[in-house]
Amino acid sequence: MSFVRTWAGRMALGLAALTLSTSALYSTPALAQNTPTVTLPDFSELAERVGPSVVNIRTTERRNGADRSGGGMDPNMEEFFRRFGIPIPSQPGPRGGPRGNDDEPQQRGVGSGFVLTADGFIMTNAHVVDGADEVIVTLTDKREFKARIIGADRRSDVAVVKIEATGLPPVKLGDVNRLKVGEWVMAIGSPFGLDNTVTAGIVSAKQRDTGDLLPLIQTDVAINPGNSGGPLLNLRGEVVGINSQIYSRSGGFMGISFAIPIDEAQRVAEQLRTNGRVIRGRIGVQIGVVTKEVAESIGLGQPRGALVVSVEKDGPADKAGLEAGDIITRVDGKTVEKSGDLPRLVGSIKPGSRSTLQVFRRGATRDLSVTVAEFEADRPTRRAGAPEPGSSAPVAKAVLGMTVSDLSEAQKRELRIRGGVKVEAVEGAAARAGVREGDVILSMDNTEITDSKQFATVGAKAEKARAVSVMVRRGDWTNYLVIRPSR
Repeated sequence: MSFVRTWAGRMALGLAALTLSTSALYSTPALAQNTPTVTLPDFSELAERVGPSVVNIRTTERRNGADRSGGGMDPNMEEFFRRFGIPIPSQPGPRGGPRGNDDEPQQRGVGSGFVLTADGFIMTNAHVVDGADEVIVTLTDKREFKARIIGADRRSDVAVVKIEATGLPPVKLGDVNRLKVGEWVMAIGSPFGLDNTVTAGIVSAKQRDTGDLLPLIQTDVAINPGNSGGPLLNLRGEVVGINSQIYSRSGGFMGISFAIPIDEAQRVAEQLRTNGRVIRGRIGVQIGVVTKEVAESIGLGQPRGALVVSVEKDGPADKAGLEAGDIITRVDGKTVEKSGDLPRLVGSIKPGSRSTLQVFRRGATRDLSVTVAEFEADRPTRRAGAPEPGSSAPVAKAVLGMTVSDLSEAQKRELRIRGGVKVEAVEGAAARAGVREGDVILSMDNTEITDSKQFATVGAKAEKARAVSVMVRRGDWTNYLVIRPSR
């Protein structure tokens, strides 16, 4: 009996010790107890304050009998199709019958906007009002106004409309430079026509190059058709962007949306209000991307700048001496980090001004002075004629897999080049690099090619164990290709 009591007592002491040790194991350290609690932001006050400055925009158009596409489609989906260049499928009327009088206004699309000034100037996207016969703005108090389009700029996708109203609550514009990746932002708009819908998320990236004129702000804020033209706001209630695009495979939000930076949009809006259009500079070149492989092969080092693939005949760049194959690395001392920087830098220059371009050409940099012209519309570069078929020019032996022939003087004048050789046949390393029959080789290994004899000499000196860069002219386009003889 005493043994049982002794054993029971030991068990009780052991359980007590275990309880103490377990409590100590799972107790919260003093440091953790003093750690400040992180809370999510409350957007309610922000939505209440800025909401009255956001408007719904719907557009109508008068369709004639020849234009019946999309008439029965939801206007929100029509807006999505127009924004991304997708053909709108033809929609029959009810039961396949007629859809009514073609002269009657039919709803075309919906979007959003926000008040810039108390007297009725409103900013939105250009694609929201593009092609509309009538623009109707609805305020949060349900008042409706017919709006007048002051101006729309398709390249930046910014538009300004005006309604006859006073005492409107304008938004406050923020500083995009202070915006940080990971910062909370909020959007207000009319997705699928649902007025004053509030969504929130964070900034995913800044300066996102999507191929548009302006670098965009990428967010994970839920944006859908109808949000276009609405404001993107920081936690101070300041507009930092205009919601413009979404990445989508279905027509709905997929976690990636883009907004136009408000500083760029405001510069466009000011010109639209002053001139009714945007005045931009141009130099008359078409450009391409400088890849890492090309940069290393021609001695540029890091992939930077904008590769000139075509020069407009008698344009500003042509008169300044710019050539296809040049790489523009600076504009008035400002670095061109990537090809998309060039149209933004040149576009901001006042037409008629003289600017200095730093270009990399055949292993060396040089400065060229160019008089910037005014950008009026997209002008296709002159289509150069192909070299004359059946040329009787002598054919050189194969070098690096390329058999070439000399160009006639008439062909050089037509192509507006000083030298070069025509590729008559291609195989091996050159074919793998992308060289095609009919291409014109302008330079090899940073050496300008004048004729087939020089081509053979330069080619013979090319080291077999390294990459050889060749500048190739194909139609209007000029680009670098890298041939690897050892492959």
